[in-house]
Amino acid sequence: MKDTSKHQGLRNQLATVLEAKGITDNNVLNAIREIPRHLFIDSSFEAHAYQDKAFPIAAEQTISMPYTVAFQSQTLEIKPGDKVLEIGTGSGYQTAVLLELKAVVYSIERQKELFKRTSLFLPKIGYKPKRFIFGDGYIGLKEQAPFDKIIVTAGAPFVPNPLLAQLKIGGMLLIPVGDKTQIMTLFIRKSAKEFEKHELGDFAFVPMLEEKN
Repeated sequence: MKDTSKHQGLRNQLATVLEAKGITDNNVLNAIREIPRHLFIDSSFEAHAYQDKAFPIAAEQTISMPYTVAFQSQTLEIKPGDKVLEIGTGSGYQTAVLLELKAVVYSIERQKELFKRTSLFLPKIGYKPKRFIFGDGYIGLKEQAPFDKIIVTAGAPFVPNPLLAQLKIGGMLLIPVGDKTQIMTLFIRKSAKEFEKHELGDFAFVPMLEEKN
């Protein structure tokens, strides 16, 4: 669990790469500079931890590319105190970015192995979401709704209605929609029944899984 000045230097370089790719939000870039990404992946991949790449983690899942994490975080315009629902905790890297941005985070994971591992690991390195939930992301978290922001970190074949319903007026849902590749799609809730939709380009995610294993 070591984090050295060499790691810090690599993080600074990664932030520079992301800036060149169009990430302009300084708070997001500072979060990338702050979080020890090498601790989130298998130590055999450590040499690659600060490249802009996705990597395999447990349960046939991946840790997303830093660019994807930064892009989603920037698009949602996270503000301190925002109540955020994250669908797909995964390695916890995106969770850590949200926490660095001072959001109040509720995170749902449906892979038991990942849920156990990440819910123990994140607090160990100082990241404490409001709640970790082992459950089905398709149904969201009705008892804590409404949310300012909802972020989905896995490819969804369709947009789950409960997630739209759990947004507050003015809130945003960011979800990659599609099967093999996904279109990053942003919904902004304008009223009880009206949503504004924006398509933000193609991304590749692991599929979003229904129910619990």
